[in-house]
Amino acid sequence: METVSQKSSQILIYTEQTPNPESLKFVCNRMLFQGLADFKDQEQANEWSPLASELFGHESVKAVYISNNFVTITKKPDYDWHEQMIPLKEFIKQYIESGKAIINEGYEQYIESQQTDGLTESYSEQDLEIVKKIKEIIEHYVKPAVEMDGGNIVFKSYNDGVVTVMMQGSCSGCPSSTVTLKSGIEGLMKRMLPSVKEVVAEAM
Repeated sequence: METVSQKSSQILIYTEQTPNPESLKFVCNRMLFQGLADFKDQEQANEWSPLASELFGHESVKAVYISNNFVTITKKPDYDWHEQMIPLKEFIKQYIESGKAIINEGYEQYIESQQTDGLTESYSEQDLEIVKKIKEIIEHYVKPAVEMDGGNIVFKSYNDGVVTVMMQGSCSGCPSSTVTLKSGIEGLMKRMLPSVKEVVAEAM
């Protein structure tokens, strides 16, 4: 019985490729964070995620994205995954085994306040209804697909038919994300919401 119990509590990490050659998805057999946490620099990671903060201590790490049971790491272009994958995989495994915090308390509230701040003041009543529909489309039709690839998409703004979104995780800086944005997401938005003329990504 002891052996079975030990095996069931083991932390297992495996990797998955993403459409972005610079990003790799490290999947765990445990829930890490029930939400979305995107860290593009050390300063933000230091404030909100002890795990991301320590990952930035590796010279090869450019960005860290944590959601549900996986961590997507985007490396700097001058490093090779063949050399970085195993050390990073072992580090994540040992970190989770240590029981240390993944995301600090209050992060979800912080992100929510950032996203909703000034929303009702920025749009007319008519545009506000369009914005709500856009966010529903992103949530139900777009997010599930990009999350499978270790990324995320966030609504940023709507102005005169133009929807601006921000790509996160493996989608950020991915060579194929522009194609996905135009042929996939923009096409879907136009079909479901005729008032949408274009979908663009926020410049990083």
